[in-house]
Amino acid sequence: MSKEFRTSVGGQALMEGIMMRGPEKICCAVRKPDGTIDLTYDTVTVHWYNRVPLVRGVCNMAENLYKGYRYLMHAADIAMEGEAEPAESKLDKWFEEHATPAVQNVLMTCAAFVGVVLALFLFTFLPTFLTGLVMKVVPLGRWPRVILEGALKMAIFLGYMFLCTRFKDLHRVFEYHGAEHKTIACYEAGLPLTVENIRRQSRFHPRCGTSFMILVIIISIFLYAVLPWTSTGMRIVYKLCMFPLLVGISYEILKWAGRSDSVLSKIVSQPGLWMQRLTTFEPDDSMIEVAIAAVTPVLPEKQEEARW
Repeated sequence: MSKEFRTSVGGQALMEGIMMRGPEKICCAVRKPDGTIDLTYDTVTVHWYNRVPLVRGVCNMAENLYKGYRYLMHAADIAMEGEAEPAESKLDKWFEEHATPAVQNVLMTCAAFVGVVLALFLFTFLPTFLTGLVMKVVPLGRWPRVILEGALKMAIFLGYMFLCTRFKDLHRVFEYHGAEHKTIACYEAGLPLTVENIRRQSRFHPRCGTSFMILVIIISIFLYAVLPWTSTGMRIVYKLCMFPLLVGISYEILKWAGRSDSVLSKIVSQPGLWMQRLTTFEPDDSMIEVAIAAVTPVLPEKQEEARW
């Protein structure tokens, strides 16, 4: 395998586990309380929108949010298997007895939707609202407003990510995130997937969800700069209407940067790599073992099938 190889294989860190996705298969590996690794498999569905630029970014984000939440819940169930649980409420008992798979899918979709709404509130409504309050006190020109709004958006994002690292359980998830990146880097380097080889790899990778989020924030600063400031409320409405375009553009740039070795792509990728210092940490060997267990089943027999 060439050292320049860029793979489409990617994953997601979970509670005590990792989900890896290849060209045809998905494998979710979770460390159980007894030390064994639980493996769950799924198949990859290739949709029509994956061939349509801009559209595929929005559709893939929606799909990843839905499936990501489902894998997070699955991993939590496996990781806490056998542990003592608090007494169930009547509502919990009713839900276990009556919730069909269709109902569960609806609830997971709603949970993913709530996550999107929260993100839009924090990174779209709140910075614009705070900038509007400042403008009532201090008159600002167009570009000072744009810079202030962008700075507030970045500060909220950095503060949110920093707070996440303070929680012990989330810190371990970020360690599994590091194991995921290191394992993919080892595969791209053409080395055997062993704990020793993976441990030596970098935990930073340009094609990462963190890089995508920081790209969305940076690009939004420039994209939303053209919007009018006549009304804070209308500016928020305009932003919401442009959000699918923002996601689509960010996805295409990330896709290009992930496969390019040019100086420009390295510059574009750098903010995301810096941000990964908050979302990835060095894993221990047991976490790397989980990453190996998750990625091995999804790797295709022919390298070209996994090219990014």
